[in-house]
Amino acid sequence: MPSLARLDYGWVVVAGLCVTETVSWGILYYGFPVMLRPMEAELGFSRVELTGAFSVGMGLAALAALPVGRWIDRHGARALMTLGSCLAVGLVLLWSRVQSLPALYAVWGAMGLALAATLYEPAFAAVVGWFTTGHRDRALLTVTLAAGFASTIFMPLEAWLVEGLGWRTTLVVLATILAVVTIPIHALVLRRPPRGETRAAGAEWVESRVPGVSLGAAARTGVFWVLAVAFFFGNFTTNSVTVHLIPYLSDRGYSPTLAAVMIGWLGAMQVPARLVFAPIAARFGHRAATAAIFFGQAAGLAQLALVTRLPTLVPMVVVLGAANGMSTLARATTIAEIFGPRHYGTISGAVALGANGARALAPVGAAFLQVALGGYEPVFWLLTAVLVVAGVGVLAVRARERPRG
Repeated sequence: MPSLARLDYGWVVVAGLCVTETVSWGILYYGFPVMLRPMEAELGFSRVELTGAFSVGMGLAALAALPVGRWIDRHGARALMTLGSCLAVGLVLLWSRVQSLPALYAVWGAMGLALAATLYEPAFAAVVGWFTTGHRDRALLTVTLAAGFASTIFMPLEAWLVEGLGWRTTLVVLATILAVVTIPIHALVLRRPPRGETRAAGAEWVESRVPGVSLGAAARTGVFWVLAVAFFFGNFTTNSVTVHLIPYLSDRGYSPTLAAVMIGWLGAMQVPARLVFAPIAARFGHRAATAAIFFGQAAGLAQLALVTRLPTLVPMVVVLGAANGMSTLARATTIAEIFGPRHYGTISGAVALGANGARALAPVGAAFLQVALGGYEPVFWLLTAVLVVAGVGVLAVRARERPRG
């Protein structure tokens, strides 16, 4: 009965995070692109200057991932995610009042801390300790499936609000939604998962062992570093394509509208792909499934590099979109499977330091590579080769290096 109660409340936590992650991603992450053009028109700053603030936020979110994960391992997610939501609400309200570029950078620099405390990494850490392996994959899948609809729900809503209310009033409305939905759920629903049964031993209380290893032990294995590097380049690829696909295809005869539709479908393919990840991982193992994701990303990039020789890019949209969708889920489940739940937040945060840092580096990094290599095709071929090496590395790292809890 105790284990059943634990499992049941774990699904309550999952249900709450499905709601808060969808709202948080929809407002804090996908809201910026919607506000970009109206901010550009009113404030008079260039798109590069404005998007730089977003990159600063993503970079600081990556740097904060490790201490956030360590906090959750020690104290649980409730206080941190509640305070993160409160901070996010205040910053969205400040965002609605900015008049200068330094003010925008200051808001989004602080927003990086709010992102680190409210998005996937802390949510995954809040979930992992409640479930055993089989249920854990389904729980993480459920959260990512729900949050996968964040852009579908919020970007049209935000665009409609901007058209009717203007971007400043829209941000006030979004801050209200964020406050009403996320703060109560984080404060009232999230609980720290039990660390196992306890028993009296004289005057001391002895906690039963929870499987898992420390970050230090994980960092002494090859598989940790292979995964960290592989997910860095996987995220770098995903965000490079998102930012640069429209100008790349436009230069090769595609209309900007069609290119934008392709980006939309890349996102849409993520949801069904996540549905099949758990059965694939159960059948072939998490490492094999994760390696296949990097091979899929490489195949999609190779098709982009050959765009002038291909009759259609539909296979690219399907393969690359599916691989991108599985990647987030693979990072969460593979780390839990290999290193155990005890220090999951800390280890996941360490991997996220690079993986999420790639989100900040990708737009400018891909642009630099495009100039240095003389075009987008060499960039795509270079990333294709790197992703193939990453996939081979995930498969080749020696199994005996995997730590045992």
